[in-house]
Amino acid sequence: MTNKDTALLIFLLDRSGSMHDIKADIEGGLNAYVAQQLAEAGTAMASLYQFDDRFEATYRNVPLAEVPRFELEPRGTTALFDGIGKTITDVRLQIAKMPPEMRPGIVHLNIATDGLENASTKYTRQAIRDMVQTQEEVDKWIISYMGCDQNAVEVGASLGIAPERSLTYTRETAVEAMDTYSQLTTSVRGASLRGADWDEVLAEGIFTERQRKNTGK
Repeated sequence: MTNKDTALLIFLLDRSGSMHDIKADIEGGLNAYVAQQLAEAGTAMASLYQFDDRFEATYRNVPLAEVPRFELEPRGTTALFDGIGKTITDVRLQIAKMPPEMRPGIVHLNIATDGLENASTKYTRQAIRDMVQTQEEVDKWIISYMGCDQNAVEVGASLGIAPERSLTYTRETAVEAMDTYSQLTTSVRGASLRGADWDEVLAEGIFTERQRKNTGK
């Protein structure tokens, strides 16, 4: 049993050293995202995880009205696989602790990075593919991927993420990419609130061709 009026919005953010160039845009974009989602119908909680060659759960399951303003502190290298694997594992644990009637009807995990994997020690690409596919097919999560200055569709596909939920952006379009991510979340939450079935909700959770063109690819 889940509460269809409630969403859990999870952001997994790369904070490796190369993110310094877009630090202000990502900070502003994430803070704007929280404000935009707070204004939407329904209720939502947010969780933020960050990774470089270390992993941090910055906050978990916080009501949107109580989310602190975000500041990015870039450092380290890019343990992308470990960041995804640890986030999925931790979120599953947090949801399992909730009473069934309090579990979110929508879980949206968005992964944002500006680099490619170069530092993971615990998880492999295949392990991440398997985890992503399980969360989408069994637990019905919406998982999206945003990659800066890379072919995000190709990288996302290698992680088990559908092409229509992967978005390429550039250092010049980071703000637009963050707004596009918010639009995807709004569409998914709206479909759930309307009582749509899972296939309809999933169909709402895409980046459109126009959005791709506006952000980079």
